[in-house]
Amino acid sequence: MNEGDRLVQSVHSLICAMALLGSSVRPQEDSRLEDRPNFVVIMADDLGYGDIGCYGSTLCKTPHIDAIASAGLRFTDFHSSGAVCSPTRAGLVTGRYQQRASIPGVVYADPKRPEHRHGLQPREVTFAETLRDAGYATALIGKWHLGYEPRFNPTQHGFEIFRGYVSGNVDYRSHVDNSGTHDWWDGSRNIHEEGYVTHLITHHAVKFLEENAQQPFCLYIAHEAVHSPYQGPNDPAGRKEGGGRLTKNRARDNARAYREMTEEMDKSVGEVLAALRRLGHDRDTLVFFFSDNGANPRGSNGPLRGRKGQIWEGGHRVPCIAYMPGRIKPGTTAAATMTIDIMPTLLALAGEKAPDGHRFDGISLEGLLFGGKPIESRSLFWEVGSSQAMRQGDWKLVIEKAGQKGAKSFLFDLESDLAEKNDLAQEHPDRVKKMRTVLAEWAADVHEGSSPQPGGER
Repeated sequence: MNEGDRLVQSVHSLICAMALLGSSVRPQEDSRLEDRPNFVVIMADDLGYGDIGCYGSTLCKTPHIDAIASAGLRFTDFHSSGAVCSPTRAGLVTGRYQQRASIPGVVYADPKRPEHRHGLQPREVTFAETLRDAGYATALIGKWHLGYEPRFNPTQHGFEIFRGYVSGNVDYRSHVDNSGTHDWWDGSRNIHEEGYVTHLITHHAVKFLEENAQQPFCLYIAHEAVHSPYQGPNDPAGRKEGGGRLTKNRARDNARAYREMTEEMDKSVGEVLAALRRLGHDRDTLVFFFSDNGANPRGSNGPLRGRKGQIWEGGHRVPCIAYMPGRIKPGTTAAATMTIDIMPTLLALAGEKAPDGHRFDGISLEGLLFGGKPIESRSLFWEVGSSQAMRQGDWKLVIEKAGQKGAKSFLFDLESDLAEKNDLAQEHPDRVKKMRTVLAEWAADVHEGSSPQPGGER
């Protein structure tokens, strides 16, 4: 047994022992929570379905994530609501399809792009706002990517603490975005702080936990890893302010850096969990870990077709783990779930309702997490560029060039064809017709009355 395997085994044994100890005091079958739990929501960036050990990776060592997967609930049919960064984040923080917030695509760093002026509008309500008003300490550490203007800053959306960056990615060392702008913030102040981004995110996340251990807290950790630029912890800066590159990685260096970035993120998860244990909050804190979309060609989506930015499963089926020792029974669930379910779940567990006029598209997963109860039957939807898709049970409909001449429909039975290789549209024309009708109704609904963006674009 090598050192990595021994570490996985020891961490797993420790967590399982803690879970068993917790279950002897508070039985697993009693899923009631006497007090409001704390929340730690960890989102990886561009992490694919096959990029970590517990989902089949043999290239990256992820003992800490693997350990919580063994001791918690691992999802095999969990999805991001978008296939790229900004849309999924809008859906996550609001519990609604991102089309309602008019953020169907990337909010670009380049000020010449009209989307640069877009962002999460004040009328949108986030889980941070609701939990802050309910007495929780709230923080976002890491990536925002929901607007560059001051009125879109996370501190304007319920996050009392924000330390990180507002764009889609920054250099891991110089903290310069891909438009040549320095992008590292302490609240609403752009500051200079030396350090590798993953390490800084970990430091400030642990600091927030330490400073708020005496009150309910909700910590949203939005990692940059494993998004480009590909830089391991020992690599130099590659960007400078004003634009231009300082270094250029070769393909094999990118592969090495990708592995190191994944493993540094895993270490970060381990440090956050260690802080929760040290502070006595490991058993009263619900931890979610998932990715914002599928991997790009640098990573692995396992058996899935497609990649980041595409409507196929590889674009939006992502790893997800829910962990709360002594509360969540270890196991695996095939329930079809989505990032828009996170906010309704947090609010339900905190004993809070959706604000007046705020319509959730997601559902609470409380019964699934703490009682193993099946979730209600529903359809799930995606809209990526000119492509649309929906799920009804194991059936998935995909429409390319939706609403345009020459639009093509595909139908897959994911139970027997997870790789989406066998198109059954011609064999089930009635099903395709009915699903297309439902999908068109959904599209009309989410765009009707959506939050207007600057310039009137939606």
